[in-house]
Amino acid sequence: MIELDQMKAEILSYESSMKEVRESLSIEAKLKRIEELDLEMAAPGFWDDPERSNQIMKEAKNMKDTVDGVNGLFQKYDDILTLIEMGYEENDESLIPEIRAELDEYISKLDEMRLGTLLTGEYDKNNAILRINAGAGGTESCDWAGMLYRMYTRWAEKKGFSIEVLDLLDGDEAGIKSVSFQINGENAYGYLKSEQGVHRLVRISPFNAQGKRQTSFVSLDVMPEIVGDGGIEIKDDDLRIDTYRSSGAGGQHINKTSSAIRITHIPTGIVVQCQNERSQHQNKDKAMQMLRGKLLALKEQEEEAKLKGIQGDLKAIGWGSQIRSYVLQPYQMVKDHRTNEECSNADAVLDGDIDRYINAYLKKKSQGTLEEV
Repeated sequence: MIELDQMKAEILSYESSMKEVRESLSIEAKLKRIEELDLEMAAPGFWDDPERSNQIMKEAKNMKDTVDGVNGLFQKYDDILTLIEMGYEENDESLIPEIRAELDEYISKLDEMRLGTLLTGEYDKNNAILRINAGAGGTESCDWAGMLYRMYTRWAEKKGFSIEVLDLLDGDEAGIKSVSFQINGENAYGYLKSEQGVHRLVRISPFNAQGKRQTSFVSLDVMPEIVGDGGIEIKDDDLRIDTYRSSGAGGQHINKTSSAIRITHIPTGIVVQCQNERSQHQNKDKAMQMLRGKLLALKEQEEEAKLKGIQGDLKAIGWGSQIRSYVLQPYQMVKDHRTNEECSNADAVLDGDIDRYINAYLKKKSQGTLEEV
């Protein structure tokens, strides 16, 4: 059957790519390291240092997940070839849709594994902390900020990542003025660092009685979650720490205590805040963690390309500075201005289907052909 011939040729064409992924991810070295970690975890006194123990367990889990993923890819490759052979032997066309579905899933997993080989930055494997800020434009911009927040949470959910809201300020009529949230999952920062910048929306405004087309801007800041000090020294004299009453949901306790924390790093002007935790001490610890993440991301950018740093990269939240445009009217198109990657299904993108843009960014960056905006 022609369809089986085509699918067999297609699956066989990926064999070399699959082996390259295995080599790039250093699977043999990971297996050796897993053995060492398993021995260490089985040793007496392993839990005497809980912080180190948790780090070791996290390292072991991440490595095992990677190994299992690659092994699963090889197994699926063999399973698809077996199905194709069954189709030949039984001359059964009813197997074709099943084989096609399995092949599409295999290609998707292989592409995801390939992407993982590009995440080689020091903090790429870490969790990510994101901050969304509405630009000028009042309710329209706040609504756009809320839409972007949903987009990233939907993306995280599809990846099986968890989400933790750190600070949220609702819009006066709709949407949100700002939100800080953490996405927990392997390589979360490596994936999401490509999303930092200004995002532009063009649509017929639901808040305009005249039905005019409206353009709105929102900025996104992305930083890695840092465990420990990350090698960044922060002097007490460089900080201004303010407490205030939490404004988000959380019941009577959150409304009666001034447990929220805002920290300003005076030398850089960076401001972080957290109101999610139950105590002022916990909020301060989390805010300091966010500050270290920002400073590390700033240092990483300066060392890589001597660019403008976190705040300079974001530029003004307005015309000419956007990294991506989301057009809903008079036609649908989402285009990234750095990679020229575009998609006409804007609804799917806003529902979290952003991997194509992340992939395009990482590939272009690895090739040294990324266009700055």
